This record gives sequence, structure tokens and C-alpha cells, in this order.
Amino acid sequence: MLYSIFSLIVTTVASFLGGVLLLRFWMQAIRVRPPMSLAQFTYQLTDWMVHPLRKILPGVGGYDWASLVGALLIAMLSTVPEIWLLPQWSAQHMLPLALLRLVQWMLYGLMGLIFIGVIFSWVNPYAPLAPFIRALSEPIQRPLRRIIPPVGAIDLTPLVVLLLLQIALYVATALIVSLI
Repeated sequence: MLYSIFSLIVTTVASFLGGVLLLRFWMQAIRVRPPMSLAQFTYQLTDWMVHPLRKILPGVGGYDWASLVGALLIAMLSTVPEIWLLPQWSAQHMLPLALLRLVQWMLYGLMGLIFIGVIFSWVNPYAPLAPFIRALSEPIQRPLRRIIPPVGAIDLTPLVVLLLLQIALYVATALIVSLI
């Protein structure tokens, strides 16, 4: 029971911090400027890790590699309790487990952006955060919007993107589990 509580706390904190690091990476990768309050939150929460990593990994090609590597390091640290306490895991499983966590965080984050974007489009498309959410999710939906026409006035692209992200999640999990 104590292991479950400890694991829940570690997983929750790591997922939150890793998600914010991935958000920071994604915002810079697609050149989206966040609202000021969200920018301050994101940068203040992650600067302690990103700035030292930038000395080792400068941004190349317009990407914030320090944020992405920081998220990977957080994912690796979050696997330590499992490796220490569960007999079926060993240190050689740390990198595959961390990569799986990182991919899961990415895919769940993209799914969350799609859901939030759909809710904004239904409830209040002019909300202050709506353009920011649309800008974050548009690079994923744009290629499919060229293929999938709207049905009436309804855009089915988010539904297809969510389905594809779920499939990617299943494939990534199965691939990592088969490697372990």
C-alpha cells in the first residue's frame, strides 16, 4: 500500500513537470507565443532545469532540445521507484520505460489539447485561451483537414486525430513491452 501511494505521488509530480517541459518544447517548436500568465508559469516552473541543460544542449534547428531532454530525465527519474521496488525490473529497463513514459506524456498531452480545443469550439470559441489552444493543436490536425472534409458544419478531424493518437499509444506501449 505504501508503495502504491509513493508511486502515485512520484508519477503525478513527474507527469506534471514532464508535461510542462514538453509544452515548453512544443510551443517553441511550432513558434506559438503563449499568453503571459501561462508563459510565466511554464518558464518559472522549468527554468531551473532548462537553463543548465542549455549549456550542454543548445537549441539547434530552432528546437529547444534542453526542454525535451529535461522531460526525458524526469521520465527516467520517475522509473527509479519501479526499478528499486519491483523484482521484475532492473536498471536495463530504465531507458525503455522512460521513453515509453515520454511518448505517453506526448500523446496524452496532444489528446488533451484536442479535447480542450473541441470544448472551446462548442462553448466559447472566443475565450482568451482558445486561439492559443488552436495554434498548439493545428499542426497535428492540418494534414488531416486536407483529406477529411467537414460533414455539414461539423469538423470530424479531431475525432480522427484522437483515434490515431490512441492507436499510436497502443503501438508504442506494445513495442516497448516487447523490447522488455
